[in-house]
Amino acid sequence: MKLYYSPGACSLSPHIVLHASGLPFSVEKVNLRVNPHLTASGVEFASINAKGYVPALQLEDGTVLSEGVAIVQYLADQVPQSKLAPANGTLARYRLQEWLNYTATEIHKSFSPLFYPGSDEVKNAAWDKLRSRFGVIEAQLAKTPYLLGDDFSVADAYLFTCLNWAHMVHRSLEDFPAISAFMNWVHALPAVQAALKDEGLLR
Repeated sequence: MKLYYSPGACSLSPHIVLHASGLPFSVEKVNLRVNPHLTASGVEFASINAKGYVPALQLEDGTVLSEGVAIVQYLADQVPQSKLAPANGTLARYRLQEWLNYTATEIHKSFSPLFYPGSDEVKNAAWDKLRSRFGVIEAQLAKTPYLLGDDFSVADAYLFTCLNWAHMVHRSLEDFPAISAFMNWVHALPAVQAALKDEGLLR
């Protein structure tokens, strides 16, 4: 398998999951700062993923899977013994999807205004919206070390990836002690360290 990624982008989530899974894989960086977007080997990324954004996972038969929440569940299901995702059909699996969707719609997309040019008023409003969403996560992480309980799951990889953007946009999570503890703990996990190192993001 090959993961197409951009350093620090949402593709970090499946990158972490790949390391945690133990599955064999390779990675190829995509330059999203040029048009058309190009892979490190000089291929137009749109020819690999017509959507034009990362992540994209190319399987052994050449099939390409896109959308991070789909990719991480696919990977987890290849190694069920890893406990990266609960079994299909269980309530716990739907809880996983609940957190993945919450992260995608309420956290991931809400960060966008902070990365693009805009007034302080717009950026502060975006951060205030995010802070209101963090409350739900803070309450859960105050009860359990990870979103689903005692085991690290693909939902935690995705949440870590998105919350890691806070320092990139010079915002603090210190008002959320459970979230801050989660970020420190997850950051130290071997799979996370390996993915961050691959992407040149260790700090």
